[in-house]
Amino acid sequence: MCGIWALFGSDDCLSVQCLSAMKIAHRGPDAFRFENVNGYTNCCFGFHRLAVVDQLFGMQPIRVKKYPYLWLCYNGEIYNHKKMQHHFEFEYQTKVDGEIILHLYDKGGIEQTVCMLDGVFAFILLDTANKKVFLGRDTYGVRPLFKAMTEDGFLAVCSEAKGLVNLKHSTTPFLKVEPFLPGHYEVLDLKPNGKVASVEMVKYHHCRDEPLHALYDNVEKLFPGFELETVKNNLRILFDNAIKKRLMTDRRIGCLLSGGLDSSLVAATLLKQLKEAQVQYPLQTFAIGMEDSTDLLAARKVANHIGSEHHEVLFNSEEGIQVLDEVIFSLETYDITTVRASVGMYLVSKYIRKNTDSVVIFSGEGSDELTQGYIYFHKAPSPEKAEEESERLLKELYLFDVLRADRTTAAHGLELRVPFLDHRFSSYYLSLPPDMRTPKNGIEKHLLRETFEDSNLIPKDILWRPKEAFSDGITSVKNSWFRILQEYVEHQVDDTMMATAAQKFPFNTPKTKEGYYYRQIFERHYPGRADWLTHYWMPKWINATDPSARTLAHYKSTAKA
Repeated sequence: MCGIWALFGSDDCLSVQCLSAMKIAHRGPDAFRFENVNGYTNCCFGFHRLAVVDQLFGMQPIRVKKYPYLWLCYNGEIYNHKKMQHHFEFEYQTKVDGEIILHLYDKGGIEQTVCMLDGVFAFILLDTANKKVFLGRDTYGVRPLFKAMTEDGFLAVCSEAKGLVNLKHSTTPFLKVEPFLPGHYEVLDLKPNGKVASVEMVKYHHCRDEPLHALYDNVEKLFPGFELETVKNNLRILFDNAIKKRLMTDRRIGCLLSGGLDSSLVAATLLKQLKEAQVQYPLQTFAIGMEDSTDLLAARKVANHIGSEHHEVLFNSEEGIQVLDEVIFSLETYDITTVRASVGMYLVSKYIRKNTDSVVIFSGEGSDELTQGYIYFHKAPSPEKAEEESERLLKELYLFDVLRADRTTAAHGLELRVPFLDHRFSSYYLSLPPDMRTPKNGIEKHLLRETFEDSNLIPKDILWRPKEAFSDGITSVKNSWFRILQEYVEHQVDDTMMATAAQKFPFNTPKTKEGYYYRQIFERHYPGRADWLTHYWMPKWINATDPSARTLAHYKSTAKA
C-alpha cells in the first residue's frame, strides 16, 4: 500500500503543484520522493512509500538499468512476480514485486502485462522511448486510482481524489476528477511538449473469466465437474491458495475479525498458513464494538478457538460521531451505508497503527458480493437474477466496500489484503451453476458454509451465524449504530433544510436527514464533486428505505429466533 501521484503537461509551477501530492502522505508514511522526468520539464512523479517488501530498493518511480526509458509508479502487490520471473527467466535488479511489470511490458506489451498480473494494483507506466503513458487498475479496484484530464492534454493521476482537486491548470478553473475504472487499462500518446492524448481505454478482464495468469500458477489441479463434494474441495484449495500467496511481506501481518463468517474463515486459515510458514510471531486479530455488541462476543469466541492474540477495541457513540468528519474526508464519498460501516473500521485501524506493529491487515471484504451474502438475496426472483446482481455488486465494489476498506486502513498507513477477491477463487465461484450459489434453507452463503462444515476451522455456531452488517454488529441489538446516528442527526438537520434538499443537492438528492448530514460534510471538503458517487447503495427486490440489514423483515424474523 502506497500513494502514487503523477502529472503530465502541467502549465503551473511543479513545486507548487506538488503540494497536492502531500494530501495522500498517509498512504506511505515511510518515505517520500518527488521526481521530474528527464527531457520533460512539466512531467513528474510523486510517491509516498509504505515499505512492505524490499526495504533497500523499493522506492519509486522504479527504474532499472535494462530499461532506462521506462518509469513505473504503482500501488499494490503482485503475488505471482517470482513465478513469472522464473518462468520467463527475467533478470531482476530489485526484490520489488512491481519490477515484473517492466519485464512483462518489454516482453509482450501492455495488454499481456496486465492480464498476467495476479494481484491488486494501480499503476502509471511511462515509456519515453515509444512516447507512451499507460494507466492500469486491477479487476475489482482493490487499489484506488483517480485521474483528471483536460482537452488540451494535461493529465493528473493519483491514488486518491484529494491529491488532484486543488491542482491548477490555465484552461480549466474546475478540474474534472474521476475514478479510473477497475479492470481497465488506458493507452495515451506522450507529445514533445509533455501533454498527452488518449488512444484507447480497454477492459482487459471480466470477473467471470479465468485470468490468463492461471496458466502459470502453482495451484494443485482442480477436479472437473459440479458435484457438490468436488466443488467444495476446489473451493477449499483455491481459498487456501488465496491466503497463502498474500503472506508476501516483510512486515507483521494482522487480521480484522468481526466474528462473522467471512472474517472468521480468513483469520482461521491465515493463522494455519502462518504456522505452516513457520512465522515466529503470533497472529494479532482485531475486533471493534460498543459494549455488549454481538460482533465482540462472536469475535472473542473465534479468537479463542483459533488461538490468536486478540485485541478488542471499544468505542462509544460520542467517539463514533466525533470522527464522522474525518471519515468522510478520508472516504471521498457520502454514501450512507459506506459512511456508517467506515466509522468502526477507521477507529480499529487507528488503534492498530497506534498500539501494535501489525501493518499488513487481512480482511473478509468482497465475500458478500461474491457469495450472495446480503440478506436481500433471499428475495431474488431467480438464481439467474441473483447471479446478475452478484456480478453488478462486484463491478461496483470500488464505489462501496472496497473503497471503505482501502481508505479507512490507508488513512492510518496500513495495507489491506482481501483474499475473497482473489482472481482464481472469485472466477471459479462465479463459474458455478447459478442455483448452487443462492441462499438455501433460509441461510445465505450456504455453499461457502457447507464448504468448511467438516474443517473445524471455526466454531460451528459461527460458521452458521446469520449475516450481520458491520455497521450493525458493532453495536447491540437494543440500539444499533444506525439508530444512534439517526438520533444525533435529528438535531443537526431540520425539516426546512430537508424541504429544500432537492434545490441544494439536485444530484443524488438525500432522502433522509442522515443522508443530508453526510452530504453537507462531503460538500464542505469536496464542493461540486457529488458525481464521484453514481448512486446510493441500497438492497434490491424489496421496498427498502434504509440500507441497514436490521430494517429488513428477514433479519427481524431470524433475530427473534
